[in-house]
Order: sequence, then C-alpha cells, then structure tokens
Amino acid sequence: MSLSALSRELVAKARGAHAGRAAHMVAGGHETVLSQTVLALAAGSGLAEHDAPPEATLQVLSGRIALTAGEQRWELGTGELIDIPHARHAVEALADSAFLLSVVRER
Repeated sequence: MSLSALSRELVAKARGAHAGRAAHMVAGGHETVLSQTVLALAAGSGLAEHDAPPEATLQVLSGRIALTAGEQRWELGTGELIDIPHARHAVEALADSAFLLSVVRER
C-alpha cells in the first residue's frame, strides 16, 4: 500500500466533500488494540474539539495542520509526528493535508 497515493486520493475527495474531509482505515479496526487511519482535510476544514483516546500519534503525510489542546497549539508539516496529548483537542488544515492517525485503544 502506498500512503502517498492514498493521501493524494483522499485529499482530492476531501476537496469535493461538503465537510472538507475524507478518511480510510489502513490497519486494525474496532476489534483490535491498534488502528491506523489516513485522514485528509481540505484547507480551512478540520476536526472539531473531541476527547483523546488512551494513546495516539499523528504523522503528517502531506500539507500542514494545526493541533490544539487547550491553550497549546502545534503546527506540523509533512513528515512531522506528534503524540496527541491526552486532553480534548482539535485539528485544523492550514493547507490541503493528509495525516496518519495511529490509535491504541484500551481493552
């Protein structure tokens, strides 16, 4: 599987989507401990503030995003990786972007 090709495909879908986003699970699922999903956001769109899973990372595959948690804000570009803080957080696309979300769930 090419994450680069999938990212391009999902960014194109996100640009045409009403909510400005698209996603595809690439590994795991609800019945596993680890799941990995590629999410794409059109510039200016985002994911509203939501609760954090027990453990998660976000790796930017293309574009530029902002992750906010409370008063903290991180801007990340292609190739950058961050541990998602265990706090309510939101994601905003500063440019057309795709990222790999890896989540470890409690059993």
